[in-house]
Amino acid sequence: MMNQILFSGVIGLFLTLVGTPLLIKLLASKGYGQYIRDDGPREHHAKRGTPTMGGIAFILATIIAYFLSKVITGKPVTFSGLLVLGLMAGMGLVGFLDDYIKIVKRRSLGLRAKAKMAGQLIVGIAYAVLGLMFADVRGQTPASTKISFTEDIGWSIGPVLFVVWALFMILAMSNGVNLTDGLDGLATGASVMVFGAYTFIGVWQFQESCANAQTLTNPHACFEVRDPLDLAVVASALMGACFGFLWWNTSPAKIFMGDTGSLALGGALAGLAICSRTELLLALLGGLFVLITMSVVIQVGSFRLTGRRVFRMAPLQHHFELKGWSEVLVVVRFWIIQGMCVIVGLGLFYAGWAAKK
Repeated sequence: MMNQILFSGVIGLFLTLVGTPLLIKLLASKGYGQYIRDDGPREHHAKRGTPTMGGIAFILATIIAYFLSKVITGKPVTFSGLLVLGLMAGMGLVGFLDDYIKIVKRRSLGLRAKAKMAGQLIVGIAYAVLGLMFADVRGQTPASTKISFTEDIGWSIGPVLFVVWALFMILAMSNGVNLTDGLDGLATGASVMVFGAYTFIGVWQFQESCANAQTLTNPHACFEVRDPLDLAVVASALMGACFGFLWWNTSPAKIFMGDTGSLALGGALAGLAICSRTELLLALLGGLFVLITMSVVIQVGSFRLTGRRVFRMAPLQHHFELKGWSEVLVVVRFWIIQGMCVIVGLGLFYAGWAAKK
């Protein structure tokens, strides 16, 4: 059964390694290049015109890898897997419309703020509502109305508040990845690490699933998750697809993911966290995205309250660039921070399971 995870990861990697340069040629031939802010680091001006909307590559690669792994192994798809893929694709579509209007229609602001928010809300609400449906034979739905850390915490917030909570998570992670996607390979490499963590979490939850309680040495230490193995398959496909895309997206980037990619990745991360019952843990596993988002919140809040800026420029990565760090140095050091977040997050996940034994 674990072959699904290997197949989905390898297929996702292969498809983006081979498919991304074809997408680069297509986008370049149509002149779909990136707009660069004039107030940012001067070194970024050389990136103007680099093909964007590269998220198309890993979104398609992930979906194809997931379904091909099912065909190869003969295993059925699950509602949890389809929901996360649907959330990723839906958020990617909103981002694509934003990129398309911004780049193809030459309107610098892209989708109007209300239209963009409406699209995200529609996709997020659909995911949250469907997540509370499709119970299996044990009564488990893909999502839960309980807040979770390494597993569900004992009290339910009810379906209405759950939808609000799910929307907050989806919007927060999407905007977090979007803000992080300012340097070559930064958001892609960080995402690879988090999806790798969710591959491990899915496998562990499958092995210690309450559905197999009769075969476990300690049935009290089991996980109540609807389709943990399939969530690992989705996470592996995303990890492989992002890894392959990173080959072309690392410095100097031949292509950018655009809002198409960043909104899709943020949606996928939130979807995996909700379905795997690790909602609050995501704030640590995706710690770099949280850190960069908070730098923007602090910068805006400080300027509005005091008229002063805390950082030379927000998001945080540009602050260090303006201090003289090279782009590659910022990316590698931020990757190290993200790697530490993943290690600590997985340590807490294991500790939460071990504490129940």
